[in-house]
Amino acid sequence: MTDPHHPQSGANQWGPGHPPAAPAQPPGFAPQPQGAPGYGYPAQPAGAPGYGYPAPVQQGYGFPQQAAPGVPVAPAPMGGAVLAIGDITVTGEQIVTPAGQMPLRGAVWNATDMSHTEEKIPTHAVVLAIVFFLFCLLGLLFLLMKEKKTTGYIQVTVTSAGRHHSTMIPAQGPNTFPALMGQINYARSLSSM
Repeated sequence: MTDPHHPQSGANQWGPGHPPAAPAQPPGFAPQPQGAPGYGYPAQPAGAPGYGYPAPVQQGYGFPQQAAPGVPVAPAPMGGAVLAIGDITVTGEQIVTPAGQMPLRGAVWNATDMSHTEEKIPTHAVVLAIVFFLFCLLGLLFLLMKEKKTTGYIQVTVTSAGRHHSTMIPAQGPNTFPALMGQINYARSLSSM
């Protein structure tokens, strides 16, 4: 008779002093290297923080630049384009047009909406209404379908120092004119400074 508390030599040794042996790999599976993530966990690149830890601060395009301690941060230069409306570009102190440059200070901006939006029932809705009217009276609900179409242009003019320039911007939808007026109001505020 063998004593269960005294293990015999071989693979049947187990207990506090003997960790269990790794299970045999099923046939058809490649052995998994040590340190690889388990099933359902994505592989982490080297140096990546663990789950729940903040990522290191990134610098570069799209992220605000941080200066070294004690070094002041320089403001962005004002030489680039601030606003573009059609072929009119507003820079720091100038309005650039294909006809030449004009001073920004004292410029007069105007906009005229020459677009119109029409609403009609599309032809496929009429066809579906006729087809489904023959089967049931619910086909008339297809006549409630509406299609909005905006055509035309918005004219933007700028006058400064005796010079005048006008541009035409195509209307993409019914909200093009209010969006363009927001840009023109911003240009007006820059002109009054």
